[in-house]
Amino acid sequence: MRKTRLYLILLMLTIFAAPAAVIAAPAESSSIDTVKEELQTNINIVWTCIAAFLVFFMQAGFAMVETGFTRAKNAVNILMKNLMDFSVGTIAFFLIGFGLMFGKTNGLFGTTLFGLSGVEPGADWNWTFLIFQTVFAATAATIVSGAMAERTKFAGYLVYSFFITLFIYPIFGSWAWGSLLDGGGWLENLGFMDFAGSTVVHSIGGWLALAGAIVLGPRIGKYGPDRKPKAILGHNIPLAALGVFILWFGWFGFNPGSTTVGDGSIGYIAVTTNLSAAAGAIVAMCVSWVIMKKPDASMALNGALAGLVSITAPCDGVTPAGAILIGVVGGALVVFAVMFIDRVLKVDDPVGAVSVHGVCGLWGTLATGLFNMESGLFYGGGLKQLSVQALGAGAAFVWAFGLGLILFYTISKTIGLRVTPEEEMKGLDIGEHGMEAYSGFQIFTTT
Repeated sequence: MRKTRLYLILLMLTIFAAPAAVIAAPAESSSIDTVKEELQTNINIVWTCIAAFLVFFMQAGFAMVETGFTRAKNAVNILMKNLMDFSVGTIAFFLIGFGLMFGKTNGLFGTTLFGLSGVEPGADWNWTFLIFQTVFAATAATIVSGAMAERTKFAGYLVYSFFITLFIYPIFGSWAWGSLLDGGGWLENLGFMDFAGSTVVHSIGGWLALAGAIVLGPRIGKYGPDRKPKAILGHNIPLAALGVFILWFGWFGFNPGSTTVGDGSIGYIAVTTNLSAAAGAIVAMCVSWVIMKKPDASMALNGALAGLVSITAPCDGVTPAGAILIGVVGGALVVFAVMFIDRVLKVDDPVGAVSVHGVCGLWGTLATGLFNMESGLFYGGGLKQLSVQALGAGAAFVWAFGLGLILFYTISKTIGLRVTPEEEMKGLDIGEHGMEAYSGFQIFTTT
């Protein structure tokens, strides 16, 4: 009798417990999925913040490269411009630029004009995305500093730096990257591909640099009466080399960080980035060795940067062999571009910023249409992707160079863009900032 009762109790417990187990299983599964999603979101936030901090450190790299490639009497001025590029750019981009670039009403005719309006400020990811995009905007602004070095009035440069991060960079960025948050742009709707900014960041900065250098004119003594260029040597190549290594290091945040996702693609993009940079440095050294009969250090350093800029757009979608080829072309291209701009166009660019960022940014954008494994010409994709890439690169040139000429010409006719010949000869450190970079060690010359 007792056994019969025990069997009945067990049978009832089984009958009533089974539905409960069935009900509990989906709930437990849903809880696990929620935890996984939260964990992935936090990993994404941490990785993107680390990448943003690496890109911020590139400001130090730009400062060292530009200082090393210019004369000692202008070192303080170079450092101040790099500092203010980031500082002024941060405020301008936060107040207006970010909303124009990524808000729901972004773009040239948008109405998002203040702070984070148009973007939900309460979400953790949006703050992370803001700091990541801020350091990119500052990079675009600071590219111009080197091309305009040694003869630019500091006040005029501050006005430029404000306007590029406030309007020029964000508007083009909205065309190509707007959908990364709440917006959308006509270029990306056409299929334009620029993973980390060969065009959006580097070419925009490079074409603005070209406009600034043209409006400014060359440094005193750069071109003789016969219009042949004369070398004006930088004062500290070791400092420039340190800057290039810092930039190379920071690029591991620039390109892999543009995934904004903590997953296995980070390592792959780091490899393609590194291969292109190494190839660029080797080829630039070899090309300069053939042309100049010596392996020129400044060309090799710029070759590494050329490889990095070139791979920035296609880094997520090319093979390692493709990355090497892209770097090879970039390394050769930067040497010939420097000579062409200096000797043929007669544009004085002390650090080769236009060649590295403008020309090689253009090449990297076009290379996407050639080497992308899914849509590139060399992989059976036809001319469609290459055509879209060419359209985007052309739009960037017209937008940045055109507005750059207007902006710099306006500044030159109002508050002034170029220092006096006396200030330029003595050095901008004393004339603009009232100090010396190497007090007690520096010997001033008139060249």
